[in-house]
Amino acid sequence: MPEDELTPARIVAELDKYIVGQNDAKRAVAVAVRNRWRRRQLPADMAQDVIPRNILMIGPTGVGKTEIARRLAALVQAPFIKVEATKYTEVGYVGRDVESMIRDLLEVAIRMISDEQKQAMQEKARQQAQDRLVDLLLPLDTPATDAEARERQQRSRAKIKAQLEAGEFENKTVDVPVEQRAAPPGMMGVIGMDQMDSPGGLSEMFEKFMPGRTVKRNMKVSDARDVLAAQEAEKLVDREAVARLAIERTEHSGMVFLDELDKVAGNAEGRSGPDISRQGVQRDLLPIVEGSAVNTRHGIVHTDHILFIAAGAFHSAKPSDLMPELQGRFPIRVELSDLTREDFVRILREPKHSLLKQHIALLAAEKLDLSFTDDAIDALAGFAFNVNRTTQNIGARRLSTILEKLLEDISFDAPALNGQRRVISAAEVNEKLARVAADEDLSRYVL
Repeated sequence: MPEDELTPARIVAELDKYIVGQNDAKRAVAVAVRNRWRRRQLPADMAQDVIPRNILMIGPTGVGKTEIARRLAALVQAPFIKVEATKYTEVGYVGRDVESMIRDLLEVAIRMISDEQKQAMQEKARQQAQDRLVDLLLPLDTPATDAEARERQQRSRAKIKAQLEAGEFENKTVDVPVEQRAAPPGMMGVIGMDQMDSPGGLSEMFEKFMPGRTVKRNMKVSDARDVLAAQEAEKLVDREAVARLAIERTEHSGMVFLDELDKVAGNAEGRSGPDISRQGVQRDLLPIVEGSAVNTRHGIVHTDHILFIAAGAFHSAKPSDLMPELQGRFPIRVELSDLTREDFVRILREPKHSLLKQHIALLAAEKLDLSFTDDAIDALAGFAFNVNRTTQNIGARRLSTILEKLLEDISFDAPALNGQRRVISAAEVNEKLARVAADEDLSRYVL
């Protein structure tokens, strides 16, 4: 829907289709996204001073933190990446530098805009692919030297093109030129992504000094058309315009989901070793979140208006253990609650593509009609809730493990059960899972 129609209430309603509960977090991200649209309605000088209200989500794993951010980005068509704070190291240590997250975000934006341009050029690319197919079906070994010969060639080409449009050559094979590009043998094993993607880095060197080679692949016309259309669409993309638009979209619509922020929390005063490194990562994150200029191979990206959503369980650390300056850059704090038994029931039943609906659809591909009784769903929710309570709490992810255990025999035998109908009852759920769940040691291993 148009961006101006994405009110906070509508954003929350869309998120409700996929995520159960956590209304405080949904409302917070909805307002943050709406504020970005509001900022663009302001005079330019004021808009420049309006910084994003970054969000810190606090809650255990599996309660919807990542899913809220991911669904939000898809809803507003924003460049989005999820990164883990623990992947980064203080400058001077081996590991990824924090600026690489912005380079990764820009690459996501470039792919988005390239795909949009290709989609817009689809019809033109298809027509050019048809012309290339005519060339492959009727190669012109020697150019016509007089008007009469040129006219004959044009008539022949028109006839071939008409037959091609009518589908008469779909099973005929042609040799399609395909470009292959590869890095020098052994190089990819000794370089990192930061070296590849940095401005003036090795990826630019490879493109300059390692040109691709063209090989011919024999394929049917029906397959060649798609390959050629993709090649023609690629040619129609304006790379400079894509990079320029991608930088603009990254700067004004980009979203970074920074997970496991609690793992780099900790006060380094009077400490050494890992705590010093964690404090260093925080110091390196600070200018990115505050607003800085990041050099990329496509140009400079300013991070002032990128929305950062950080998350962490904060079991052994507290948000106040973060550097004060970094705390101040996440003014909105929302706590996500543990999932109740009723939440698990709703997660199984309500989301648009719930786990139950996914399993039912997968087995329907084998012509197996699978369904669950209401008491079976209640029993599944009860097992998930109790196992989370007695072992490690991994939230809604527990449902996936329990369902796989419940359906492993049916999934294995599904091809032989073609056309049958299976109804899963609470008795079957209890029979499959009760013994495993009752044995705490076995439950830790299996569920």
